[in-house]
Amino acid sequence: MQAPIYINLLPHREARREQRKREFLVVMAGVAVAGLAAVFAGGVVIDQAIEQQARRNQFIKGENTKLDAQIAEIRALRDEIAALRARQQAVENLQSDRTLPVRLFDELSRLTPEGVLLRQLRQDERKVSLSGHAQSNERVAEFLRILSEKSPWLERPELGEIKEVTLPPPAGTREKDRDRDSRKVYEFSLNLMIRRSDAAQAR
Repeated sequence: MQAPIYINLLPHREARREQRKREFLVVMAGVAVAGLAAVFAGGVVIDQAIEQQARRNQFIKGENTKLDAQIAEIRALRDEIAALRARQQAVENLQSDRTLPVRLFDELSRLTPEGVLLRQLRQDERKVSLSGHAQSNERVAEFLRILSEKSPWLERPELGEIKEVTLPPPAGTREKDRDRDSRKVYEFSLNLMIRRSDAAQAR
């Protein structure tokens, strides 16, 4: 018996084309879904990175605020320390300056050479002005040299003025002896400085 023969009367090409079209649409839908998922995942990652960076920025901002407060506190402490040191120095200077007159008279009595007579002394803080009489210019020059080289407490002596003057005779001198008893001397003035005690002791 002969086998039956089947004839496909359906448009198989159209059916195959439709099947490929459906497969393509499925693939495209899958690609679209995968793309959307990737975009969503990327957005989530970016949002997390932005949030993490914002937290870091906030942390850094907080730490900077703490550092600014610490710096301000350190500056205040430094200013307070500087003020305390200045106060301490002022007290030390006052204590040192109390002994200046005694030290000054002691130095001048020790260093004034023979032939020099001091008549006036004025002190303005560390500046001292002297005036007096000397037998000669050489005596004044010797006095300046001694003040400059041999005193640890006095410094920078400068001659202000020197001139020859005639001293009147002592009171009670008879008229005929007045010319004989008159004396010519050199009147001078000079300025010098008193060293601070720490500078003087360093010498």
